[in-house]
Amino acid sequence: MTQTLKTIEIFHHTLNVGNRDWTLWASKKGLIRISYQEDQGVLPASWLKTYAPSHQFSEDAGIFDQFGATKLLESYFNGEPISFNSIPLDLWGTPFQQEVWMGLAGIPHGAIVTYKELAVSIGRPQAVRAVGAANGQNPLPVVLPCHRVIGTNGTLTGYRGGLKLKQELLKLEGITNVGAAGHERFAF
Repeated sequence: MTQTLKTIEIFHHTLNVGNRDWTLWASKKGLIRISYQEDQGVLPASWLKTYAPSHQFSEDAGIFDQFGATKLLESYFNGEPISFNSIPLDLWGTPFQQEVWMGLAGIPHGAIVTYKELAVSIGRPQAVRAVGAANGQNPLPVVLPCHRVIGTNGTLTGYRGGLKLKQELLKLEGITNVGAAGHERFAF
C-alpha cells in the first residue's frame, strides 16, 4: 500500500528591517525559519526534503502579524530591548538541535555567552563542538539569538550571515566590545 505524504503549507513574507530583507517562513503552528538576504529568500532544498517533502508555499503577511513576529522584529531593529519568547515556533531539526536552539532563547537581550557556556546551560558541558554546529544550523536567527554566542577567546568566531551582520546585531543591542578576529568559515 502506498502512503501519501501530507502536504504542508508554508507561509512566507519578506520584511525590510535593519536595512536588509528578512524572509519569514511559518507553518500554521508557528515560525519555522528566517532567511537572510544571503539565502536569496529561498529555503534550503535539503532541509525541505527532510522536513516537508510535500509542501506548498503561500505569500501571507497576516500570519506573521498574528504570531506577533512582524511587530517584534520591527521593534528589535528600532533598537528596543525586546523578547521574542511570545512568538509560536515550529522548530524543524533533530532533538539535540532543538535543545540547543531553545537554549539560545534563554540568552537575554544585550548579553553574550560562549559556546562552552551555552553547552553547560543546556546540560551538555562536553558537547561544545556539537553545540557550535547546531548553533550554525539555527533556522531562526535574531529570534533565537545565535549572534549572542561567541568564542571562548572573546571573538565572534563566525556567523552564517557573516561576521559584519553579527557585529551589527550585537551593536544594536549595545555590545561593542567583541572583536571580529574569527573566521567566516566557522559557521557556528
